[in-house]
Amino acid sequence: MDAHTLTSDSLTAVVSADGAELHSLRTADGQELIWQADRVWWGRHAPHLFPIVGRLNDDRLTHHEQHYPMSQHGFARDMRFNFEDMDLHSANLLLKDTADTRAKYPFAFELRIRFNLVHNSLRITYTVKNPGTTPLPCSIGAHPAFNWPIAPNLSKDNHQIVFEEAEPAPISRLDKGLLKKDTTASPMQAEILPLADSLFEEDAIIFTQHESRQVRYTGPEGPSIRINFKDFPHLGIWTVPGAGFICIEPWQGHSSPVDFKGNFEQKPGIVNIPAGEERQWEMTITIE
Repeated sequence: MDAHTLTSDSLTAVVSADGAELHSLRTADGQELIWQADRVWWGRHAPHLFPIVGRLNDDRLTHHEQHYPMSQHGFARDMRFNFEDMDLHSANLLLKDTADTRAKYPFAFELRIRFNLVHNSLRITYTVKNPGTTPLPCSIGAHPAFNWPIAPNLSKDNHQIVFEEAEPAPISRLDKGLLKKDTTASPMQAEILPLADSLFEEDAIIFTQHESRQVRYTGPEGPSIRINFKDFPHLGIWTVPGAGFICIEPWQGHSSPVDFKGNFEQKPGIVNIPAGEERQWEMTITIE
């Protein structure tokens, strides 16, 4: 099965088996909210990041003095998931380790991504299970791209992301995909991040010291999009300057610091799931 359509009284969502990726989220009147993957700018919609978020130093994972090739954001976004079950309002997809994944990531794992559509909210639940006999180190993240402008026939001006709390703490930036040593002054205006292409000339804005676990993306007209990410401790905001999307990315983990050379399980942002156990993260996208 290639894709599944979920419906409610307010929204329609389309989920693909390829990468378990959300390809579409439309309002009842037909307005598309998800970026439609124009390859001129960026050819994805809403990929899932596993088993890493961002980049590793030298693009390699080190475990027990062995090195494994690992590209940016990991491999899950480029693999085909299996639909375990689905109905009118939900879909549950599964990815398990293979000989190919173990050549890059020497661990047994089960990654389930469940989509549940209720009224005006799409809940996405990530469950990582460790079926192995040793701890499973991993990161996981969401990478949804929303249309910017938020509604057709608007300019990109006067769009903003409103956090639930004021966020004066410094942010992190990237150097060739790795986390810079020094932080940068926050571009926030109290709880508001005014959006402008110039913010992203040095790649993503990365929040690692924020208090908020909910943000709202709004424009001068049209719907607003509220994202609750209660289980994710980090948040990235990103676009390609000039493109027509903004990514709002709840993360568990982030790129390696530029000076980090240690084992993967010791990398900042990694969680280590004990043998036989699982861990769950949830985010909700609500259209208001």
